[in-house]
Amino acid sequence: MRDRYLSVREVAELLGTTDRFPRRLVAERRITYVKVGRHVRIPESVIREYIDANTVRPVQSRRRRLGRAA
Repeated sequence: MRDRYLSVREVAELLGTTDRFPRRLVAERRITYVKVGRHVRIPESVIREYIDANTVRPVQSRRRRLGRAA
């Protein structure tokens, strides 16, 4: 399967952020990116991996059985 390469603006729209956030991820080398001349392109699969790695799953509480005192 071929990966689609997204611009910084497209990544920002996908994540629901401003352009500044994906630019910071690139500058801090927190995500993989490709330089095409002076343009930065980010593989769509990298964004999916980033979302999966930073998704916080809810904690399922265990129900404690209250025992009766003997």
